[in-house]
Amino acid sequence: MKNLGLIALIITFLSVNIFSCKEKTTEPIETESVKEEKILKTYAEISIAQEGKWVDGPRGHQEYNGGTSFKNINSLQIPKEHTDHTWFIRYEGPGWENKQIAYRLYLDWRNAIDIFGKKVDTLVLPYVGQDGFDSYHEPAPWGLDILKAGKSMGIGGYGRFMNDTVAHFRNVGRTHAKIENGDASSTITITYDDWKTGNESINLETQLTIYPQDRFTKAELLPSLEIDGLCTGIVKFKHIPLVKKEGQQWAYIATYGNQTLVSDTDKLGMALFYKLDEVADQHEGINDHLVIFKPSTQKLTYYFLGAWEQELNGITNEADFFKDINEKLEILENKNTL
Repeated sequence: MKNLGLIALIITFLSVNIFSCKEKTTEPIETESVKEEKILKTYAEISIAQEGKWVDGPRGHQEYNGGTSFKNINSLQIPKEHTDHTWFIRYEGPGWENKQIAYRLYLDWRNAIDIFGKKVDTLVLPYVGQDGFDSYHEPAPWGLDILKAGKSMGIGGYGRFMNDTVAHFRNVGRTHAKIENGDASSTITITYDDWKTGNESINLETQLTIYPQDRFTKAELLPSLEIDGLCTGIVKFKHIPLVKKEGQQWAYIATYGNQTLVSDTDKLGMALFYKLDEVADQHEGINDHLVIFKPSTQKLTYYFLGAWEQELNGITNEADFFKDINEKLEILENKNTL
C-alpha cells in the first residue's frame, strides 16, 4: 500500500527553495518527522514551470516563456502546446532514481528514456535542472546526463516498428503521467489515449518502477488492442557490438563500451531483459537494437538497466558487467522476476 503520508511530506520538502542545490547533492533527502526511518530509498517526480505563458518560439512551435520556478506535482495531463524543447517540464519529463542510478523519459513525441549517471549514493533529481534548464549536460558533483539518445528510444523506451522504422508518439490524443512514491518502490504511470500509428489507434498504459537495490527499471506495457510492431530496445552505436543471450524463458540484449556523452574513453553498459514467449523478433533497426513484441492485449513486462563506470562503487569493466547481467538472467529464469 502506498504511503500517502510520505508522499505529502515529499511534496512539502520539494516546495522549499532548492535552487542552491550544488552544495546539497551529497546529502540524503529526508522527511522532517522521523529522520532515522524516513530516508527515501527510491524517488520519482515530474516538475513543471510556473508563472510563465505559452508563446510562439523560434523552433516553429510554442514555448513556455518567462517561467520563474518549478513545481513538483503528482500528476500531469500534458498541455496541447507541449513538445520537445518547450522549457515547460524540468529536464523534459518525469525522472526516477535510487541511490545508484537515475533515469528520465522525454514526455513528448520522442518518448525516449535517458540515463543520468550518478557519482554519489544519494538522491539527486530534485536538484537537477534547477540552476539552468539544461545544466545537467555539464559535469556536476552529483554526475550528469550521459546517454546520447538521438533519434532512438534510448534505453528501454517504447514505440512501434513499422515500415522499417520506429514510430514514436507524434500523434496522441491525450497523455497523462502519474507519480507514486512508496516505501519499497517508486513508479511512473503514463497513459497514452488515442495513439495513432499508420491506420490504427490504441490506448497504451505504461508503468516504470524502480526499487531500492540495483540499477534496473521494471517496465510494463498494457495495450488496449493487438497491434503488430510494439517494441522496445537499446540505442545503437555502430562501433559497439550487440551481445545476446537466451535462457529457457528469458533473454537479454546488451552493449558495453564507449557510448556516453562524457568522453571518448568513458564506459557504459546497457542491458534489456525480456520474456521469450512475449517477443516476436529481435531486430536491428536504424537507430536501435529492437525487441519486437507479439500482438497482445496482455501486460508485457521487461527490465532495463545502465551501469556507468563512474558510479560510486560501481561496475568498472566489461567482464564484471556481463557477470552481473548473467546473474540477473539466472534469477529471472528461476523466479520470473528481479
